[in-house]
Amino acid sequence: MNSDVPTAAAVATAILGPHQLKVALLQPQIAPNTGNIARLCVATGTDLHLVRPLGFFLDDRNLRRSAMDYWPRLRHVIHDDTTEFLKKTSGAGSGGRWLLSSKGERSIWDASFEDGDWLIFGNETHGIDASLLASHRDDVLRIPQAPGERCLNLSTAVGIVLYEALRQLARGRKT
Repeated sequence: MNSDVPTAAAVATAILGPHQLKVALLQPQIAPNTGNIARLCVATGTDLHLVRPLGFFLDDRNLRRSAMDYWPRLRHVIHDDTTEFLKKTSGAGSGGRWLLSSKGERSIWDASFEDGDWLIFGNETHGIDASLLASHRDDVLRIPQAPGERCLNLSTAVGIVLYEALRQLARGRKT
């Protein structure tokens, strides 16, 4: 690799500003969604955390196809299960945790994202487990949408929330 060529993370940092936001997918099921989210994370300089069980293999051709040549540049961590993930991401210095769900009452527009926050999304079929949502009620956010509609595609939802968080961080750097 040519050392004169900036990494994707360096380019994203120069444009978007440095940040420590992290995206986590709890038990994602659809490889192309995860591949699209991987591309988004590379393009924004964001770490991606995947929590098992996964509904696909990491060498799945659909994952590789949607992530294209971004996957080798992706900063990612695989966690064995949700319990292990939650233990590793709690406590002082680990950043806030936002759980994104169409069942949330609070809008992402009413949240104050901070550098180091975790943006946590459930899987495409069931979202985040109801007991986890109930035990973290103050941290559950939703994306505003037309009444009566089910939900957005997972990769679309991650993009919306991640860019809203980045927008807020950039705004905070300007003041």
